[in-house]
Order: sequence, then C-alpha cells, then structure tokens
Amino acid sequence: MTATDWTTDVEGTGRYAEVNGINLYYETHGTGHPLILLHGGLGSGEMFGPVLPALAARHQVIAVDLQGHGRTADVDRPLDLRTMADDIAALIDHLGLDRPHLVGYSLGGGVALRAAVAHPEKLGRLVAASAHVRSDAVYPEMRAQQGQVSGAAAEFMKDTPMYQLYQRVAPRPEDFPRLLDKIGALMAEDFDLTDEVGDLRVPTLIVAADADMAPPSHYVEVFRLLDGGLRDGGWGNEGRPKGGHALAILPGLTHYNIFTSPLFAAVTLAFLDEPAG
Repeated sequence: MTATDWTTDVEGTGRYAEVNGINLYYETHGTGHPLILLHGGLGSGEMFGPVLPALAARHQVIAVDLQGHGRTADVDRPLDLRTMADDIAALIDHLGLDRPHLVGYSLGGGVALRAAVAHPEKLGRLVAASAHVRSDAVYPEMRAQQGQVSGAAAEFMKDTPMYQLYQRVAPRPEDFPRLLDKIGALMAEDFDLTDEVGDLRVPTLIVAADADMAPPSHYVEVFRLLDGGLRDGGWGNEGRPKGGHALAILPGLTHYNIFTSPLFAAVTLAFLDEPAG
C-alpha cells in the first residue's frame, strides 16, 4: 500500500519521560517482551498504525516520538543520531526495561543502529529497516534532493502527510520549518558506519525494500559485514552468521511504504521471536 495518511486509529497509552535533557513522548501498546519502535524522519510513532496491532499482539510495543518529531518538542541541540540513540538508552533505564528489542525504520533505523553500537548491553535484538550505513550508498538523485531540504520548503509541504501529522500533534506546530532545517543539516552530513556495524554484538535483522532509497546490493553488503552471505547456511544452520544476524529484502515495496507493510511486521516478528541459538 502507499501511505497517504499518517493518522491511526490504534489506541495506546501515551506518556512523557524526562531523559537525557529531553521530554520524550512514547506510547505503549500490548503486552509481552518489550519492543521499542522508532519512526522515520518527519514522522512519529503513528506512522506504524497499520502494523501496530500485529506487533502488539506478541510484544509490549513502546512507540517513541524522537527529538523534534510528533509529540516530542524540539530542544536546543542539533539532530544527531548518536544523541538520539542516547535518548533511547536513557528511556530504557527510565522504564526499567530488561533488554528490550529495538526496531527502527529509516531515521529510526539509524538511531537504532547507533544505540546497538553504543549500548549493546541494554538491548535484546535489533531490526534496522531502510537504514543505510554509508551516506554515499543512497542514489545520487536522492542525495541531491536531501541536500535541498530546509525550512524554506515548509510552505510547499502543506499537502503532505508529514506536515499534516506535525500540525495535528506537535506541541509547537510552528516549529515545522525548524525541523526541516535540522533534518536537512543531518542528511547533509557524510558518515560511514562500516567498522561499527561489523563489530555489532546485538543480533540484527537488516530489512530493506527491493526498491529502497539505496540499492539492494548495499543491504547485502551490510549483511556481509555481519558475517552473512559468505557460505552455505548448512542443514543445521551451522553456516549462518555467527552473531545471529539475518537479512530480508521485501518484494514490491519502496522506502515510502515498507513501514506499513504486513511483510515488514511478519519478518520483524519472525526474527524477534525465534529461539536464541
């Protein structure tokens, strides 16, 4: 499906947590082993409305609104994925969670990867969807578009689901241009997480659409960094990646609808719920 409306009818319990210098909004759905869910850029936890019921049927889902997004007001610091990863680590401590799983899409996937790099002892399993690990992995035309994102574009985005969601739920709706400025600055930064990802100690599922913002070959490359795709898996799984990592390329999807797809929910649950090997 193509997401044209980022509202949701899924009801959860919403609260705020004062952590790491920010008043972080989160909603809790369902029961079971905790799963922290991190949305994409310019969105909020509500983006996952279509897949929340499936996830919450098996887990206590904690859907977070990241800095400056959704119901979490911005603070006086840049949008930095490492800082936002520290926000999530502080939230885990604040809620007293025992090694929750962490599932992130796009911006949230980047935050999730950095949380797993910096705070592996706090996490169970990791699912990083549509999150590239090198800035140059994105198609050149997409990088050019990202470089043009700024507050000046706010007026032209009034018919988009990102703008409409922000106006409906943000504590300060007038901050949307500021968020665009910060997102633009973040996307303009060059980064390369190759070495850090190769050292990941959290069992990780790399997920991408077959027509994502970076080519499928990039996500295969990430899987290789995680000891995947190097040999036959074996009848008894003895040849699978040593860290318990996995890869899923989802058919018929794009960067802009993967997070609402039943396939995304299905592979996420299959990976999170498989017995530790």
